[in-house]
Order: sequence, then structure tokens, then C-alpha cells
Amino acid sequence: MKKLITLFFIGITMMVSAQSGITWGASANITSNTYGNMQPRMAMDANGNALVVWGRMSDESVFFSRWTGTSFSTPMKLNPSWMTVATASWMGPDIASNGYTVYVVMKRTPEAMDTNHIYIVRSMDGGMSFSAPIQVDNIADSMSQFPTVTVDASGNPIVAFMKFNSAFLESRWVVAKSTDYGNTFSIDVKASGWSGDSSEVCDCCPGAIVSSGNTTSMLYRDNLSNVRDIWTGISTNNASAFNSGFKVDNNNWMISSCPASGPDGVIVGDTLYSVFMSGSSSNTLSYLSKSSISTGAFNTVNKLTPTIAGLNEQNYPRIANDGAAMAIVWEQTVGGNAQLPLLFTNNMTNGFPATYDTIDLDNITNADVALHNGSIMVVWQDGNTRTVRYRKGTYTLAPSAVNDITEGTFSIFPNPATNSLHVQSSFGLSSMDIVITDLLGKSIMTQSLLNGADLIDISSLNDGVYFIQVKTDNQFFTQKFMKQ
Repeated sequence: MKKLITLFFIGITMMVSAQSGITWGASANITSNTYGNMQPRMAMDANGNALVVWGRMSDESVFFSRWTGTSFSTPMKLNPSWMTVATASWMGPDIASNGYTVYVVMKRTPEAMDTNHIYIVRSMDGGMSFSAPIQVDNIADSMSQFPTVTVDASGNPIVAFMKFNSAFLESRWVVAKSTDYGNTFSIDVKASGWSGDSSEVCDCCPGAIVSSGNTTSMLYRDNLSNVRDIWTGISTNNASAFNSGFKVDNNNWMISSCPASGPDGVIVGDTLYSVFMSGSSSNTLSYLSKSSISTGAFNTVNKLTPTIAGLNEQNYPRIANDGAAMAIVWEQTVGGNAQLPLLFTNNMTNGFPATYDTIDLDNITNADVALHNGSIMVVWQDGNTRTVRYRKGTYTLAPSAVNDITEGTFSIFPNPATNSLHVQSSFGLSSMDIVITDLLGKSIMTQSLLNGADLIDISSLNDGVYFIQVKTDNQFFTQKFMKQ
């Protein structure tokens, strides 16, 4: 049954139909338009509070705001006075989080200077405060742009950026990682170039880096003699090296100019889900690709929507998942109106529905989406109000994704514990992500159990009561334990 939700938006009443089973709240501004609204990007903390960054073009600044439970906080400027930041409606700073640790990456302007670097700022308290900028790239006389960030299972940042030689040629994507929570970074390693020796990357298209366990995917738009499809470089050793790569886009789009639009993706088990725009048909359209990471083989590459009457173009798709739930947002212009659609499923094994929700109906440019344990948040760049707007909803967790897992699925022992905990699953899982929090929900420790390992060293914890959260691809389990 269609559920009609009435939105009141700058004096105009619009009827928006929820096809997905999401119960939506009304849309609202994160803040006033004095803070700008360029390309908002979003992550979530351990409690599902949204963490949002965006740019202001007038003075090349980047701002951060966090959901407090009832509203968004007053925006915090993250770049100091000595640093201006590259930002526009199609590119800009990026954000990633793990528990209550938050990372934001940005590129200092002017971009075409080898002395202007990629920087990261870090928060260890869920965005209440941030560090001074820390330089990421160590690239001598080369130049860089388009930083993007993900977080590994231990809570360390992995940063990717596009790199050029001193003549602004030899464009490629490279990755630098940290093992000390962003204090220092390794020398970058190349992650692109998988389409052939003569290929470069599309030099004005942002990319996306995503990770799960020890696997990292660097998604980028390639340029092989003007064929500009989406490829990925794959690392299976936590971004230390990218030893394989493959095509996730079979459109064979040939275009001599740069489309200034990049991909996004998530990893679930052995499957890489990626979204992107391609202009290989009469219109530019958005696509979802499913690929096997271990074999590099396409499973499917499909348009996000069937034919839409009056459709002019689709662009800037973004994807997110939490356990079995998955959502995609993008911009599409129909009859001259730039709309914000959303596809959602609470169980990705069933695929997406044939119809989408419409979050906003007019003059949106770029959007992002995040999910956490039955809650969904969408943020977008709004052209009417010139603000970052948001809309929050709730959905029913699929049976395989609920927190209350059948007793006996996981066992945690001993409890009370002294120096170590064992975490075991009746399914014989090969990997589990572990987060230990205090009673206030603050992340104390994170660890990834790989290759069947089940032992966690808790000797560094103070005596007391904690919660341990165990997360797999489609399950989430929490249990209280005592350290003594």
C-alpha cells in the first residue's frame, strides 16, 4: 500500500509516496545557508548519529555537523585560516568513521601546486572536537586531488587520491594508509591502471575507496583511449598493495570530454556493489553493478530505473548498507526538475523493488545516504534554499539482520574475564568485526577477527562492565561482559 507523506517545503505542499516500507519524517535544513551546501557527505557513529561534512565555495571552507538525537549541531569549520579547501557541487571533502572515531580528508587549494597537499583531520569523540590538519601525501614534486577515505577493521584510516606528475600528466589513483589512527601515513601505492598499459584515469572524476576486513576496493573512472568506464583496484592485504583489478562497468562509454562524475560502492562478503553514471545510451543514466571480488566477474550491471517519461538525465549515485539493508540515492532531472530518488531494501538478497521513493522533487544536486540498525538518513545539496537538507526515516530490520539473534548463535566466554575473551559463532564464520564500548556507548576498542580467529586481548582494559558488539555481513549481536 502506498503511504503518502506530505512535505511542506518553502510554501509548496508536495505529496511524496513511500514505496519502500520506510517511515519518513519531514525534511529540514541542517543549518542556514550562510554555511554553504556543496556536496554533503555523511557517515554514522556507533549509536547511529549522522556525521555530515560539506563545503562552502565563497571562501573554500569545509564544515562539519553531527546529529545530537533531536537536531544537528552548530556547524564547525574544520580548515584553519592558512588552508583553503577544494570544494564544488561534484567534488570536495570526504568522511569516514569507526565507532566514535571520525576522519575527514580534504585537498588544499590551489590544487595545481605540488606544495599543496592532501590533509586529514581526526576526531576521537564522535565529532565533538577535531585535530589540526595532518598531511597525508608524501609525493615530492607530484600533484594530487580528489581525496577519499575509508576506515579499516582496526579503526585506522585508508586514504586514496588522484596523483599526477609535475606536468599534470600520468593521472592515476594511489592509496596511503595509517597504522596509528591518522598520525602518520605510508608512502602511497598505485591502485589503478588495470585496463592496459596505455590507460590513465579520467582526470576530473572523483573516486571512492571502500573496505571490509582485509579487502579494499579503489573504484575509479578509467580513460583508455577515451573509453571512460568504471574499474576497481583490489587489495586483499588491507591496502598495503593492490595486486589485481577489474572492470565493473560494461557500457563501453566513449567520450572525449571528462564527465566529472565518479563511482561509489560497498563490499558485502565476496560481492562488490558499485554505482555510477554512464552516458553510453541516449541519456546519462545511473547503474548498479554486482561483481565477485575473488574472480573479478560481473554478476549483473543494471540501470537503477526502468524508462521514465520526461527523463533528461541521472547522475551522482551513492550507495550504503548496514547488514542486510541497502540504499541508493542519486539525482535525476525529469521535465526540467532535479529530483532526489531513493531505492531501498531491508534484505539485499531479495534485490531492490521496482519502484523508488522520492525524497525531494525540485532543484537538488548531490546527495548521500547512511543506514544504521533500522534508521536511515539522507542529506542533500538543495538549490532552492541553498542549504544542506536532511530527511530521517525508520525501517523494519529483516529477520537475518535483527540485533536479537537466537540464543546460542554466538558465544562469548569467559564472563567475567581477565585478560582475554573468546567469541565463537555456531555458523563457523571466517570473519567478525568487534567493537567494545563502555556503558555510555563510547568505543574503547575495535578488532577484526579473520580466518576463523576467536580470541580478543582485553588485558589493556580497566576493570569494569563493558558491551561487546559483534558484526558480520548480515548480523549484529551485543552482549554485556565484565573485566576483572
